[in-house]
Amino acid sequence: MIKTRDYPVGVVGAGSWGTTLANLLAEKGFPVTLWVYEKELCDILTKTRCNTSYLPDITLDSNLAFVNDLKTTVSNKKVVLWVTPVKVFAPLFAEALTVSGDETVHVSASKGIENNSLKTVSQLARETEQRFSREKFTVLSGPSFAKEVSHKMPTAVVIASPDHKSASLVQELMATPYFRTYTSDDTPGVELGGALKNVIAIASGIVEGLGYGHNTRAALITRGLAEIIRLGNVEGANPLTFAGLSGIGDLLLTCTSTLSRNYSVGLKIGRGEKLNDILGKMNMIAEGVYTTTSAHALALKSNIDMPIVHEIYNVLFENKDPKHALRDLMSRDLKKETG
Repeated sequence: MIKTRDYPVGVVGAGSWGTTLANLLAEKGFPVTLWVYEKELCDILTKTRCNTSYLPDITLDSNLAFVNDLKTTVSNKKVVLWVTPVKVFAPLFAEALTVSGDETVHVSASKGIENNSLKTVSQLARETEQRFSREKFTVLSGPSFAKEVSHKMPTAVVIASPDHKSASLVQELMATPYFRTYTSDDTPGVELGGALKNVIAIASGIVEGLGYGHNTRAALITRGLAEIIRLGNVEGANPLTFAGLSGIGDLLLTCTSTLSRNYSVGLKIGRGEKLNDILGKMNMIAEGVYTTTSAHALALKSNIDMPIVHEIYNVLFENKDPKHALRDLMSRDLKKETG
């Protein structure tokens, strides 16, 4: 049993998900330090105990402290949660390792694949510091909108690590009566499921925006899952993982709700808006836009058939008409469903 008062936790990233997870832990009695990148927002949080930018209707627990200094956040912490955009993770992690202890367990709750290296967050962690033990790095993923978790709606997620001890520790740390945690030893599968579902969610939003129906969405989700599994096989994932929370669970959630930033981006594209205009109006990151570039590059690099990812890349970055993209998907050579 973890003694909460003797178990300080750092959380890096004060968006909606980072704030939600930090508050969940604070409400359990853990002393939590939340790193807030924006100085102005940090001051607001300290003064009002409300993240007015992301969770304006939630009053944050008194066990939660807010700082604008990364090293203060991670120093002398038993566990550090990483909830940052994937593209900024590596330099922040490198800085954190200069002050965090060797026994600190790190948890990634970010979902994406870095563009330049084509690596997931756990792979970036190992690349950042060769001496860093992969057994001390875990991944949290699954179907979980921050807004619903912050309102204590029943939610289930999975914690993945090659080390059962680390996964079990984080499982116990995060579990509440409304937030159920499972463990897995398939880090590649859990990370890829969480990252790639955002790309398919953009596609799902597009078909909704174009005015197509449930048949179209069901086909898209199913064939999108097939593409995720293909890439997972190449990356060493267990195919059964994609039948779980971080696979089909997260895919269904993000492909069917306007609470998903990625689905919402796709919805607006399908209705004729331009990507740059959409992103310019958002105060949160739609990680799937960024991940589309990485997924497309990985598919080309490994010669994997990922036609939905390919067409979403063309729509987002090559100005292809979404209707033409869907037409080209539907008119591909006929083939067996499996194999």
